[in-house]
Amino acid sequence: MMGDVLRRGLLAGRASFLEPRRTGLLVPFGRQMTAAIGSQRHGVGSISAFDSIVFRNLFGTDEIRSVFSDKAYIGRCVEVEAALARAQSKCGVIPADMGKQITAQADASALDLDRLRNETDIVGYPILPLVRQLGNMCGPAGMYLHWGATTQDIMDTASVLQMKAGLEIVEAKLEGVGAALGHLARTYRDTPMAGRTHLQHALPVTFGYKAAVWLSSIQRHQERLRELKPRCLLVQYGGAAGTLASLGSGPKGIEVRKQLAVELGLADPPITWHVARDGVAEIINFLALVGGSLGKIALDLIIMSSNELGEVAEPFVPHRGASSTMPQKRNPISSEVILAASKVLRSNAGLVLDGMVSDFERASGPWHLEWVAVPESFVAAAGALHQTEFALAGLVVHPDQMEANLQSTRGLIVGEAVMMSLAKHIGRQNAHDVVYEACRKTIEGDSQVILFETLSKDERVTDVICADELKGLCDPMNYLGSSQQMVEDTLAYFK
Repeated sequence: MMGDVLRRGLLAGRASFLEPRRTGLLVPFGRQMTAAIGSQRHGVGSISAFDSIVFRNLFGTDEIRSVFSDKAYIGRCVEVEAALARAQSKCGVIPADMGKQITAQADASALDLDRLRNETDIVGYPILPLVRQLGNMCGPAGMYLHWGATTQDIMDTASVLQMKAGLEIVEAKLEGVGAALGHLARTYRDTPMAGRTHLQHALPVTFGYKAAVWLSSIQRHQERLRELKPRCLLVQYGGAAGTLASLGSGPKGIEVRKQLAVELGLADPPITWHVARDGVAEIINFLALVGGSLGKIALDLIIMSSNELGEVAEPFVPHRGASSTMPQKRNPISSEVILAASKVLRSNAGLVLDGMVSDFERASGPWHLEWVAVPESFVAAAGALHQTEFALAGLVVHPDQMEANLQSTRGLIVGEAVMMSLAKHIGRQNAHDVVYEACRKTIEGDSQVILFETLSKDERVTDVICADELKGLCDPMNYLGSSQQMVEDTLAYFK
């Protein structure tokens, strides 16, 4: 399975995700770059790394960008207008055949986007200019377009449809990252390494345990995603102030909203949420949580791949991570990009939280923050997940170096093991002081002396602990606690 993932290649955001037997990623990247420049010359002037012809494949994928492109958004707006007409036809609000006619004639591909852009600059929102063009397309049926709706109804629902599609991509990529981590946890369940706190040796762990800790957060994100979908993916239809007054005081407004939800595959809320933006904020904060977990993984990988530790390395691809001046360099590029995306996601979480603070029944500005934060966050999240899957699926692991690093502190890493055993005989604090002194002597003495040898010369230890027991206490493999069982429990969590 891991080999298949690697063959997909780092730049798998393209339409052809799978590149059989091709791991030299610079070749397809070069072709893609040429095609992109030829077909999207307007992108050369991009001011964002997410849209940049140069950087875009580091920070996102074509798949996620296609969901949040301008054309995709306008297409969703047209989809909502058509669905609203169908819902109103079925509910008897407009003539029965108007919904089908509008759906057949409202063609997003026929829109004059330059005109739409220019008129949006004037109006401030794209819906009025959009409805004008659609009305002309639909002929007599056009008079029933946008019936009883307000601009935010269409824009919010279009955005929710984008987020729904975006979450499907995120869900699939979370599964890929989870599979890669599950493989690492299972494969290296019993591979010992130094556990570190404050970047110092703490206690022995296994690399499988570390991978399972990473995996546990991904599993919780998968659970969060399943839970938030019905709560946050809500249709929006309320009219000018959210009361649906334009459809009268009877049940028609509620019926239309419910049918609109059915038409679009969204949940029907009990009340308009024009200024209750917690659903959008929850989705973007969910992406920020995912980014936080990915950032933690990336930071660990960066440190573990340093020359001083040398415990892991990102997958080898010719020239990836190369320096323009230092030919020996193999920088952890994916992890660095993941860290940057993680920061962007956490920053955007603050933007949508600010967007929640809306005035009265229609906000005078905060809503606009979502126009920036939502698409950017989805592109950053999908890109970071893509880079994470690539790095983990082909991660090069060096168990021998993990073992060497574990032994590098000459047994000090099992000081707690000795202390806890000795405490049964002389009390915990006294045991702590004895082992602390032994550790100090080991550190300050001959560099070839190990903790076991120092302890073996201390009668306070040897009087109560025999040599064989002491030797066992000083073996890191005997002090892994429940870590291996935790790996098994984590792997079985969703089975």
